[in-house]
Amino acid sequence: MAKLTKLTDTYELNNGTKIPIVGFGTWQTPDGDVAEKSVEEALAAGYRHIDTAFAYGNEQSVGKGIKDSGVARDQLWVTSKLDGKDHGYENTKRAVDKSLTNLGLDYLDMFLIHWPNPIAYRDTWEQTNADTWRAMEEAQKAGKIRAIGVSNFRPKHLDALLKTATVVPQVNQIFLNPSDLQPEVVKYDDDHNILSEAYSPLGTGKIFGVSELKTMSEKYHKTVAQVVLRWSLQHGFLPLPKSVHNERIIENTKLFDFEIDDADMKKIDGLRGLAGLATDPDTITW
Repeated sequence: MAKLTKLTDTYELNNGTKIPIVGFGTWQTPDGDVAEKSVEEALAAGYRHIDTAFAYGNEQSVGKGIKDSGVARDQLWVTSKLDGKDHGYENTKRAVDKSLTNLGLDYLDMFLIHWPNPIAYRDTWEQTNADTWRAMEEAQKAGKIRAIGVSNFRPKHLDALLKTATVVPQVNQIFLNPSDLQPEVVKYDDDHNILSEAYSPLGTGKIFGVSELKTMSEKYHKTVAQVVLRWSLQHGFLPLPKSVHNERIIENTKLFDFEIDDADMKKIDGLRGLAGLATDPDTITW
């Protein structure tokens, strides 16, 4: 792994596009002033990668925060995701344009299929994903999206998609933290040169109660969050920490003045189940 020195260092995706190695997540961030302010504060703290989704209900506020930040568009990476109700070829084309309008952008840096098997298409998910992906490939060729990918996909969903895809997904964004390393999914991603992005990298907050991590934070003179985010980076993942508190937003950027040793990396790897596990995408009710 290349040495990581700053927040704006990049990973190179399989299409040659470069993505900042830490993103600012906006899941569960309330629409309106809270979303606008937190995005502005994140960009002021040095983030250049913002992650949202149509399903989060805050695209417009995220877009306003980006605009009000004053950071040049070509310095930013902005991701959004396809809502489960919008799968299919024509629906996806409309959804891409809808997200662009909501965010006030001329192009998206990345667009992901949010879930592989939403309840609206449970009986036809494989064909529907193929149609969806075709629309996303076309949007990428047209310059509306720089990178395309998926989220919450397991190997069987990726195998199905790759039967008809002409573009291999650039990213698979999954629930990924010390409580659930999802080794089969990560190995599949690695084998196909798909970057594993980590949403809920702090286990939706539950990770802070793990005694082993508290001990480790004392050893490295870092917070639990900083230790866990550093662990994610040392695995070659791309974490997407989320906060609406400015001091935490800043704290989560200070990951580059220490390194976790191999023995501690293995200890963290062994914390499975202590802060929840990934949701089975074939049983979601949305």
